[in-house]
Amino acid sequence: MSEQADPLDTRPTRIVYVAEATAHGGREGYVTSHDGRIDLRVAAPPALGGDGLGTNPEQLFAAGYSACFHNALVIVGRRAGLDLSGSTVAAKVGIGPNNARGYGLAVALSVSLPLVDQDLAARLVSAAHQVCPYSNATRDNIDVSILLS
Repeated sequence: MSEQADPLDTRPTRIVYVAEATAHGGREGYVTSHDGRIDLRVAAPPALGGDGLGTNPEQLFAAGYSACFHNALVIVGRRAGLDLSGSTVAAKVGIGPNNARGYGLAVALSVSLPLVDQDLAARLVSAAHQVCPYSNATRDNIDVSILLS
């Protein structure tokens, strides 16, 4: 009997790229990528008791998620034969204490599709949310809200 693929399983069937980064010193140190493209000072923001004189994991996550979601949106639009010129995705990543004596994240994505009507834009965003690896990784793990602007 052959196994059928579970359409709800969002894990990769094969790995086509691996990114590598190393943190040195946590929130008061620096991060590097194996290829040298990232070499950044990391500092906790003032809201978390730091000096804010470097980037932080939440900013890096926001940058990654917004870029990845925007790419998913462009792919979905291209498949539908649409030009999504001028579109943008902004991400806000919040951090705060959770009920398990740790910390949790919340994400708010703001999507702008100036050349697309609101109904079609909503369908494209919904489809992109199914395609985007960040959305698949965070689904049912953290709150992700999406606003069409």
